[in-house]
Amino acid sequence: MAVETWPGSAYPLGATLDAGGTNFALFSEIAESVELCLFDEHGAETRVPLLEVDAYVWHAYLPGIRAGQRYGYRVTGPYDPARGQRTNPNKLLLDPYAKATSGEIDWDQSLFSYDFDDPDSRNDDDSAGHMMLGVVVDQEFDWTGDVRPRIPYNRTVIYEAHVKGLTELHPDVPEAERGTYSGVAHPAIIEHLTNLGVTALELMPVHQFVNDSTLQEKGLSNYWGYNTIGFFAPHSGYASRGDRGQQVDEFKSMVRALHEAGIEVILDVVYNHTAEGNQLGPTISFRGIDNAAYYRLVEDDPQYYMDYTGTGNSFNVRHPHSLQLIMDSLRYWVTEMHVDGFRFDLAATLAREFFDVDKLSTFFELVQQDPVVSQVKLIAEPWDVGPGGYQVGNFPPQWTEWNGKFRDTVRDFWRGEPATIGEFAERLGGSADLYEGEGRRPVASINFVTAHDGFTLLDLVSYNEKHNDANGEDGNDGESNNRSWNSGAEGPTDDPAINDLRRRQQRNFLTTLLLSQGVPMIAHGDELGRSQSGNNNTYAQDSELSWIHWDDADRDLVEFTAGLTRLRAKHPTFRRVRFFNGRPVTRGAGEPLPDIEWLTPDASPMTGDDWDTDFVKAAGVFLNGQGIRGRDAKGGRVTDANALLYFNASENEVDFVLPSEEYGARWEIVVDTAAGASDEHVPAGSPLHVASRSVVVLMARP
Repeated sequence: MAVETWPGSAYPLGATLDAGGTNFALFSEIAESVELCLFDEHGAETRVPLLEVDAYVWHAYLPGIRAGQRYGYRVTGPYDPARGQRTNPNKLLLDPYAKATSGEIDWDQSLFSYDFDDPDSRNDDDSAGHMMLGVVVDQEFDWTGDVRPRIPYNRTVIYEAHVKGLTELHPDVPEAERGTYSGVAHPAIIEHLTNLGVTALELMPVHQFVNDSTLQEKGLSNYWGYNTIGFFAPHSGYASRGDRGQQVDEFKSMVRALHEAGIEVILDVVYNHTAEGNQLGPTISFRGIDNAAYYRLVEDDPQYYMDYTGTGNSFNVRHPHSLQLIMDSLRYWVTEMHVDGFRFDLAATLAREFFDVDKLSTFFELVQQDPVVSQVKLIAEPWDVGPGGYQVGNFPPQWTEWNGKFRDTVRDFWRGEPATIGEFAERLGGSADLYEGEGRRPVASINFVTAHDGFTLLDLVSYNEKHNDANGEDGNDGESNNRSWNSGAEGPTDDPAINDLRRRQQRNFLTTLLLSQGVPMIAHGDELGRSQSGNNNTYAQDSELSWIHWDDADRDLVEFTAGLTRLRAKHPTFRRVRFFNGRPVTRGAGEPLPDIEWLTPDASPMTGDDWDTDFVKAAGVFLNGQGIRGRDAKGGRVTDANALLYFNASENEVDFVLPSEEYGARWEIVVDTAAGASDEHVPAGSPLHVASRSVVVLMARP
């Protein structure tokens, strides 16, 4: 068919719809020519040469092109893999700025620029019939009444969830909406989140991703989604209404519904690599558009890719157009899709402008000065697999971080490891050793015990070893050092004593998590007693093994977790905006109480000798709430009360003595992971029995 073309504009990149048609713009520094390829309902292709090029951006305006139009690109240029040049006009390419995608790739030979039996050959088969396509999208949406919750970090409770895993088996979600954005927006899901006290839903990757052929051959799939190919497109597999742009509106509707419930939306984003893999991967987008601009190549042998991610390639954050794509994508999701923050997967890779992880890198500078991106929640997974990649505590001041040291220390403490009480106290207090410098606050620490990667909370207290046979890798995948303890039997058991201990241990972990300084993150289903049968790496398990079984939920554990979030919301002393100073360390007569004080069982302040004793597994902590003012979950002003927390990770019962009246005349037991809360008011100086492997929390009463 004949297509009318006008010169159009080099900005913005991607396909931009207006009242008269669509502007198309694609960056490629290496291209000698570029063709825009339009596809009709029957798959017939019309090629439109892009004749205008400004600053390496090829562009044209096509009158009459409307929303729903499917398209791709063909780029002609040098093909010399040894020099890192991989253009091939026979390979249809997905627009990196596509706002929606249609279809899936099928891993046909034509998607690769070489023959499978000869990596050094050149394959010129046309890939168009096997590619996913970009879709022109109408951005109009009724956001009337949408108000961003804008919840401060110190009042934030994050719930990490998977779109499908969260909703696929919920009996109240209509079958057609299960596993979709509409399912997440269903009142039954939102009611659960609000009752639980969740203020932010952190969704695992929803950028358009690709299922690996190696997994498909095993009957598995890339369930987690850390295999991005489209940084602007919501994953079409999570849409219930269609893939011609309907997924965009469905995603927006989900965000609007969550905002109406006062819940922020945080996206887990994967800008560190793409789905094209290493030099043996397919040519489906970036590789064929401008390989050296988008990927970090080995300098002395550019046929190969630098790999700081363990996935075959690393995104080139040294190139201005790659950085522009990342920033354009982030701004798009905030301004057009109304999301409230991002969790950056393997964020250390984004800071490798040269080789080392550098918190002064250009990426951080761009984020810092951006008036849009700098104002939302920014959460780093502060590590990658490259040299010096573990960077917990080293990100810039406006960032928060997944605190892996909190996870490891709390796990060690509750499984009874010796000599952990000192670091346990540091983590409970907000990890000042990691974050107090450079103007950071306790909320820089995103505290978690479990996440998508690893054991669920129930499995953490039920298995000593991973059980990953279902992944088809002979049990070699997944972390082997889980810092877990099976409580006396490996896996499910009928022993009532072991099951009781496991219930108590789950409550111990949740209490520690939700009453520590910093920002707590709950992994979806942990409050329900979800198990993955000991599999600690369900990245490929899109099955009932990974989905939440709502019918089997531990309702008592749900209410216990909700009670903890209510306690946290009510008392600002559990979510302070500044670090404790602990002064005076040694208190004279008449001097005021410190803001925090750790106590031995006889109510004496802990000294250096107490911290250094290997066998100490039980201690109390006093949190001074006097003068602490804050806002409750509804924004009302509150003045707090003092708190006492007693932790006993030993196998023996411990009898504590409550401190003197100056700490509090009467105390109410609000949490007891062994015996439950009590309305009884306990006077100062009274004995307090703390069962083995349990936590008791008391609040001072007038």
